[in-house]
Amino acid sequence: MGRALAGWSKGRALVLGLMVAHGFFLAATAHADTQVAEAFARQARYLAEQALSYEHGEGVRRDPEHAAVLYCEAARLGDAEAMYALGWMYANGRGLVRNDPYAGTLFAMAAFLGNEHAGRMVRYTGDYTGAVPDCLHPPPETILEDWPAEDSILAMPPERQRIARLLMAHAPSYGIRPRFALAIALAESNLNPNALSPKNAMGVMQLIPETALRFNVRKPFDPEENIKGGLAYLRWLLAYFRGDIALAAAGYNAGEGAVDRFRGVPPYRETQLYVERILAFVRNRYHPFDHRVVDASPALQQNKTAATTEEQGS
Repeated sequence: MGRALAGWSKGRALVLGLMVAHGFFLAATAHADTQVAEAFARQARYLAEQALSYEHGEGVRRDPEHAAVLYCEAARLGDAEAMYALGWMYANGRGLVRNDPYAGTLFAMAAFLGNEHAGRMVRYTGDYTGAVPDCLHPPPETILEDWPAEDSILAMPPERQRIARLLMAHAPSYGIRPRFALAIALAESNLNPNALSPKNAMGVMQLIPETALRFNVRKPFDPEENIKGGLAYLRWLLAYFRGDIALAAAGYNAGEGAVDRFRGVPPYRETQLYVERILAFVRNRYHPFDHRVVDASPALQQNKTAATTEEQGS
Protein backbone atom coordinates (compact mmCIF):
# COMPACT_ATOMS: atom_id res chain seq x y z
CA MET A 1 0.00 0.00 0.00
CA GLY A 2 2.92 2.35 0.75
CA ARG A 3 4.05 2.16 -2.87
CA ALA A 4 0.54 2.87 -4.10
CA LEU A 5 0.25 5.90 -1.82
CA ALA A 6 3.60 7.17 -3.03
CA GLY A 7 2.47 6.69 -6.63
CA TRP A 8 -0.74 8.59 -5.95
CA SER A 9 1.10 11.39 -4.20
CA LYS A 10 3.47 11.68 -7.15
CA GLY A 11 0.63 11.32 -9.62
CA ARG A 12 -1.59 14.04 -8.16
CA ALA A 13 0.67 16.67 -9.70
CA LEU A 14 0.14 15.06 -13.11
CA VAL A 15 -3.64 14.64 -12.94
CA LEU A 16 -4.46 18.24 -13.76
CA GLY A 17 -2.09 18.18 -16.73
CA LEU A 18 -3.65 14.94 -17.95
CA MET A 19 -7.17 16.35 -17.71
CA VAL A 20 -6.24 19.53 -19.54
CA ALA A 21 -4.34 17.58 -22.20
CA HIS A 22 -7.37 15.44 -22.91
CA GLY A 23 -9.77 18.38 -23.04
CA PHE A 24 -11.78 17.67 -19.92
CA PHE A 25 -14.35 20.02 -18.42
CA LEU A 26 -11.57 22.17 -16.97
CA ALA A 27 -11.27 23.66 -20.46
CA ALA A 28 -14.82 24.91 -20.16
CA THR A 29 -14.15 26.70 -16.88
CA ALA A 30 -11.94 29.11 -18.79
CA HIS A 31 -15.11 30.53 -20.37
CA ALA A 32 -16.13 33.84 -18.91
CA ASP A 33 -19.77 32.79 -19.08
CA THR A 34 -20.59 30.72 -15.99
CA GLN A 35 -23.81 29.66 -17.71
CA VAL A 36 -21.67 27.56 -20.04
CA ALA A 37 -19.95 25.81 -17.13
CA GLU A 38 -23.27 25.15 -15.40
CA ALA A 39 -24.80 23.72 -18.56
CA PHE A 40 -21.76 21.46 -19.09
CA ALA A 41 -22.28 20.16 -15.56
CA ARG A 42 -25.99 19.51 -16.15
CA GLN A 43 -25.26 17.65 -19.37
CA ALA A 44 -22.62 15.56 -17.61
CA ARG A 45 -24.99 14.71 -14.77
CA TYR A 46 -27.73 13.73 -17.22
CA LEU A 47 -25.37 11.39 -19.08
CA ALA A 48 -24.09 9.88 -15.83
CA GLU A 49 -27.64 9.20 -14.65
CA GLN A 50 -28.45 7.54 -17.96
CA ALA A 51 -25.29 5.45 -17.67
CA LEU A 52 -26.25 4.29 -14.19
CA SER A 53 -29.63 3.12 -15.51
CA TYR A 54 -28.00 1.07 -18.26
CA GLU A 55 -25.32 -0.32 -15.96
CA HIS A 56 -27.92 -1.77 -13.60
CA GLY A 57 -30.88 -2.22 -15.95
CA GLU A 58 -33.09 0.23 -14.08
CA GLY A 59 -36.07 1.03 -16.31
CA VAL A 60 -34.13 0.00 -19.43
CA ARG A 61 -32.41 -3.13 -20.65
CA ARG A 62 -29.11 -3.79 -18.92
CA ASP A 63 -26.31 -2.74 -21.26
CA PRO A 64 -22.91 -2.26 -19.56
CA GLU A 65 -21.15 -1.37 -22.81
CA HIS A 66 -23.58 1.47 -23.51
CA ALA A 67 -23.27 2.52 -19.87
CA ALA A 68 -19.50 2.75 -20.28
CA VAL A 69 -19.88 4.98 -23.37
CA LEU A 70 -22.19 7.32 -21.47
CA TYR A 71 -19.97 7.33 -18.38
CA CYS A 72 -16.99 8.18 -20.58
CA GLU A 73 -18.72 11.15 -22.20
CA ALA A 74 -19.86 12.37 -18.78
CA ALA A 75 -16.30 11.95 -17.51
CA ARG A 76 -14.97 14.09 -20.35
CA LEU A 77 -17.43 16.76 -19.28
CA GLY A 78 -15.91 16.64 -15.80
CA ASP A 79 -18.36 14.54 -13.79
CA ALA A 80 -16.41 12.97 -10.91
CA GLU A 81 -19.10 10.37 -10.20
CA ALA A 82 -18.89 9.18 -13.81
CA MET A 83 -15.10 8.93 -13.55
CA TYR A 84 -15.45 6.86 -10.40
CA ALA A 85 -18.17 4.63 -11.89
CA LEU A 86 -16.18 3.96 -15.06
CA GLY A 87 -13.08 3.28 -12.96
CA TRP A 88 -15.08 0.78 -10.90
CA MET A 89 -16.21 -1.02 -14.06
CA TYR A 90 -12.58 -1.34 -15.21
CA ALA A 91 -11.34 -2.30 -11.75
CA ASN A 92 -13.87 -5.12 -11.44
CA GLY A 93 -14.21 -6.20 -15.07
CA ARG A 94 -17.91 -5.35 -14.90
CA GLY A 95 -19.07 -5.25 -18.51
CA LEU A 96 -15.55 -4.28 -19.61
CA VAL A 97 -12.24 -6.08 -19.76
CA ARG A 98 -10.52 -5.49 -16.44
CA ASN A 99 -7.81 -2.84 -16.67
CA ASP A 100 -6.21 -1.67 -13.43
CA PRO A 101 -4.15 1.16 -15.02
CA TYR A 102 -7.32 2.65 -16.51
CA ALA A 103 -9.14 2.23 -13.22
CA GLY A 104 -6.30 3.88 -11.32
CA THR A 105 -6.23 6.91 -13.57
CA LEU A 106 -10.00 7.35 -13.47
CA PHE A 107 -10.01 7.05 -9.68
CA ALA A 108 -7.18 9.56 -9.50
CA MET A 109 -9.06 12.07 -11.65
CA ALA A 110 -12.26 11.62 -9.64
CA ALA A 111 -10.31 11.99 -6.39
CA PHE A 112 -8.69 15.15 -7.72
CA LEU A 113 -12.21 16.56 -8.16
CA GLY A 114 -13.14 15.64 -4.59
CA ASN A 115 -14.81 12.22 -4.90
CA GLU A 116 -14.19 10.56 -1.53
CA HIS A 117 -14.84 6.98 -2.73
CA ALA A 118 -12.28 7.42 -5.50
CA GLY A 119 -9.84 8.88 -3.01
CA ARG A 120 -10.00 5.64 -1.05
CA MET A 121 -9.75 3.45 -4.15
CA VAL A 122 -6.53 4.99 -5.47
CA ARG A 123 -4.77 3.43 -2.49
CA TYR A 124 -5.43 -0.01 -3.94
CA THR A 125 -5.07 0.38 -7.68
CA GLY A 126 -1.31 0.69 -7.89
CA ASP A 127 0.95 3.45 -9.10
CA TYR A 128 -0.61 6.30 -11.04
CA THR A 129 0.24 5.81 -14.72
CA GLY A 130 -1.95 8.31 -16.60
CA ALA A 131 -3.30 5.52 -18.85
CA VAL A 132 -6.84 6.20 -20.05
CA PRO A 133 -9.27 4.28 -22.28
CA ASP A 134 -9.56 5.21 -25.95
CA CYS A 135 -12.79 7.12 -25.37
CA LEU A 136 -10.81 9.71 -23.39
CA HIS A 137 -8.21 10.30 -26.08
CA PRO A 138 -9.83 12.96 -28.33
CA PRO A 139 -7.81 16.13 -28.99
CA PRO A 140 -8.31 19.06 -26.61
CA GLU A 141 -10.67 21.00 -28.84
CA THR A 142 -13.15 18.10 -29.10
CA ILE A 143 -14.67 18.86 -25.70
CA LEU A 144 -15.93 22.16 -27.06
CA GLU A 145 -17.00 20.98 -30.51
CA ASP A 146 -20.51 20.43 -29.22
CA TRP A 147 -20.56 23.93 -27.79
CA PRO A 148 -21.06 26.99 -30.01
CA ALA A 149 -18.00 29.21 -30.17
CA GLU A 150 -18.27 32.21 -27.87
CA ASP A 151 -17.11 34.49 -30.68
CA SER A 152 -20.02 33.41 -32.87
CA ILE A 153 -22.48 34.26 -30.11
CA LEU A 154 -20.89 37.62 -29.35
CA ALA A 155 -21.19 38.49 -33.04
CA MET A 156 -24.98 38.24 -32.79
CA PRO A 157 -27.23 41.22 -31.99
CA PRO A 158 -27.95 41.49 -28.23
CA GLU A 159 -31.45 40.02 -28.49
CA ARG A 160 -30.19 37.02 -30.48
CA GLN A 161 -27.43 36.56 -27.91
CA ARG A 162 -30.04 36.44 -25.17
CA ILE A 163 -32.04 33.80 -27.02
CA ALA A 164 -28.92 31.75 -27.81
CA ARG A 165 -27.85 31.72 -24.17
CA LEU A 166 -31.37 30.83 -23.05
CA LEU A 167 -31.37 27.93 -25.50
CA MET A 168 -27.92 26.74 -24.37
CA ALA A 169 -28.91 26.96 -20.73
CA HIS A 170 -31.97 24.73 -21.18
CA ALA A 171 -30.64 22.21 -23.72
CA PRO A 172 -28.69 20.00 -21.28
CA SER A 173 -31.77 19.59 -19.07
CA TYR A 174 -33.39 17.81 -22.00
CA GLY A 175 -30.30 15.78 -22.84
CA ILE A 176 -29.70 17.87 -25.96
CA ARG A 177 -26.22 18.99 -26.95
CA PRO A 178 -26.27 22.80 -27.14
CA ARG A 179 -24.70 22.84 -30.59
CA PHE A 180 -27.49 20.66 -32.00
CA ALA A 181 -30.16 22.76 -30.31
CA LEU A 182 -28.63 25.96 -31.69
CA ALA A 183 -28.40 24.45 -35.18
CA ILE A 184 -32.13 23.72 -35.15
CA ALA A 185 -33.07 27.13 -33.78
CA LEU A 186 -30.90 28.97 -36.31
CA ALA A 187 -32.33 26.95 -39.19
CA GLU A 188 -35.88 27.43 -37.97
CA SER A 189 -36.08 31.11 -37.00
CA ASN A 190 -32.56 32.56 -36.79
CA LEU A 191 -33.35 32.91 -33.07
CA ASN A 192 -36.32 35.20 -33.69
CA PRO A 193 -38.89 34.72 -30.88
CA ASN A 194 -41.58 36.48 -32.95
CA ALA A 195 -41.13 34.43 -36.13
CA LEU A 196 -44.31 33.19 -37.78
CA SER A 197 -44.21 31.06 -40.92
CA PRO A 198 -46.86 30.75 -43.67
CA LYS A 199 -47.64 27.33 -42.15
CA ASN A 200 -48.32 28.98 -38.77
CA ALA A 201 -45.10 27.70 -37.18
CA MET A 202 -44.35 29.95 -34.22
CA GLY A 203 -41.43 31.36 -32.27
CA VAL A 204 -37.79 30.43 -31.82
CA MET A 205 -38.26 26.72 -32.46
CA GLN A 206 -41.07 27.23 -35.03
CA LEU A 207 -43.65 25.05 -33.32
CA ILE A 208 -46.80 24.39 -35.29
CA PRO A 209 -49.98 24.46 -33.17
CA GLU A 210 -50.19 20.65 -33.03
CA THR A 211 -46.62 20.32 -31.77
CA ALA A 212 -47.10 23.15 -29.27
CA LEU A 213 -50.16 21.37 -27.89
CA ARG A 214 -48.36 18.01 -27.89
CA PHE A 215 -45.56 19.37 -25.70
CA ASN A 216 -47.71 21.58 -23.50
CA VAL A 217 -46.62 24.95 -24.88
CA ARG A 218 -49.39 27.39 -24.01
CA LYS A 219 -47.57 30.61 -24.96
CA PRO A 220 -45.64 29.82 -28.14
CA PHE A 221 -44.26 33.35 -28.49
CA ASP A 222 -42.75 33.27 -25.02
CA PRO A 223 -39.10 32.44 -25.86
CA GLU A 224 -38.42 30.24 -22.84
CA GLU A 225 -41.63 28.23 -23.12
CA ASN A 226 -41.18 27.85 -26.88
CA ILE A 227 -37.58 26.69 -26.45
CA LYS A 228 -38.58 24.13 -23.83
CA GLY A 229 -41.26 22.76 -26.15
CA GLY A 230 -38.83 22.51 -29.06
CA LEU A 231 -36.21 20.79 -26.90
CA ALA A 232 -38.79 18.32 -25.63
CA TYR A 233 -39.67 17.50 -29.24
CA LEU A 234 -36.00 17.10 -30.15
CA ARG A 235 -35.52 14.75 -27.20
CA TRP A 236 -38.50 12.71 -28.42
CA LEU A 237 -37.21 12.60 -32.00
CA LEU A 238 -33.73 11.52 -30.93
CA ALA A 239 -35.21 8.68 -28.89
CA TYR A 240 -37.59 7.70 -31.70
CA PHE A 241 -34.80 7.64 -34.29
CA ARG A 242 -32.26 6.18 -31.84
CA GLY A 243 -29.82 9.06 -31.89
CA ASP A 244 -29.62 9.51 -35.67
CA ILE A 245 -29.25 13.29 -36.04
CA ALA A 246 -30.14 13.28 -39.75
CA LEU A 247 -33.42 11.47 -39.13
CA ALA A 248 -34.23 13.57 -36.07
CA ALA A 249 -33.59 16.77 -38.05
CA ALA A 250 -35.68 15.47 -40.95
CA GLY A 251 -38.45 14.64 -38.50
CA TYR A 252 -38.31 18.14 -37.04
CA ASN A 253 -38.60 19.65 -40.50
CA ALA A 254 -41.07 17.33 -42.21
CA GLY A 255 -42.59 15.36 -39.35
CA GLU A 256 -41.65 11.93 -38.07
CA GLY A 257 -44.46 10.40 -40.10
CA ALA A 258 -42.79 11.43 -43.36
CA VAL A 259 -39.47 9.93 -42.22
CA ASP A 260 -41.27 6.69 -41.37
CA ARG A 261 -43.06 6.58 -44.74
CA PHE A 262 -39.84 7.00 -46.70
CA ARG A 263 -37.77 4.97 -44.23
CA GLY A 264 -35.20 7.73 -44.18
CA VAL A 265 -34.81 11.42 -45.02
CA PRO A 266 -37.81 12.28 -47.24
CA PRO A 267 -37.04 13.20 -50.88
CA TYR A 268 -38.19 16.78 -50.34
CA ARG A 269 -35.60 19.31 -51.47
CA GLU A 270 -36.33 21.61 -48.53
CA THR A 271 -35.90 18.79 -46.01
CA GLN A 272 -32.73 17.47 -47.64
CA LEU A 273 -31.12 20.93 -47.60
CA TYR A 274 -32.28 21.38 -44.00
CA VAL A 275 -30.66 18.11 -42.92
CA GLU A 276 -27.44 18.97 -44.77
CA ARG A 277 -27.30 22.32 -42.98
CA ILE A 278 -27.83 20.73 -39.56
CA LEU A 279 -25.20 18.04 -40.13
CA ALA A 280 -22.68 20.60 -41.37
CA PHE A 281 -23.22 22.66 -38.24
CA VAL A 282 -23.08 19.86 -35.66
CA ARG A 283 -20.33 17.87 -37.46
CA ASN A 284 -21.68 14.62 -36.07
CA ARG A 285 -24.20 11.99 -37.11
CA TYR A 286 -24.95 10.48 -33.71
CA HIS A 287 -26.39 11.99 -30.52
CA PRO A 288 -26.93 10.32 -27.12
CA PHE A 289 -30.59 9.61 -26.45
CA ASP A 290 -32.91 8.31 -23.74
CA HIS A 291 -34.46 4.95 -24.63
CA ARG A 292 -37.19 5.52 -22.05
CA VAL A 293 -38.79 8.46 -23.86
CA VAL A 294 -40.39 6.45 -26.67
CA ASP A 295 -40.04 3.16 -28.53
CA ALA A 296 -37.92 3.15 -31.66
CA SER A 297 -39.42 4.05 -35.02
CA PRO A 298 -40.93 0.98 -36.77
CA ALA A 299 -39.13 2.12 -39.93
CA LEU A 300 -35.77 1.69 -38.19
CA GLN A 301 -36.66 -1.87 -37.27
CA GLN A 302 -37.78 -2.56 -40.84
CA ASN A 303 -34.50 -1.19 -42.18
CA LYS A 304 -32.55 -3.32 -39.71
CA THR A 305 -34.52 -6.44 -40.67
CA ALA A 306 -34.08 -5.77 -44.37
CA ALA A 307 -30.32 -5.24 -43.94
CA THR A 308 -30.00 -8.47 -41.96
CA THR A 309 -31.95 -10.41 -44.59
CA GLU A 310 -29.83 -8.97 -47.39
CA GLU A 311 -26.63 -9.81 -45.50
CA GLN A 312 -27.75 -13.38 -44.88
CA GLY A 313 -28.68 -13.81 -48.54
CA SER A 314 -25.32 -12.59 -49.83
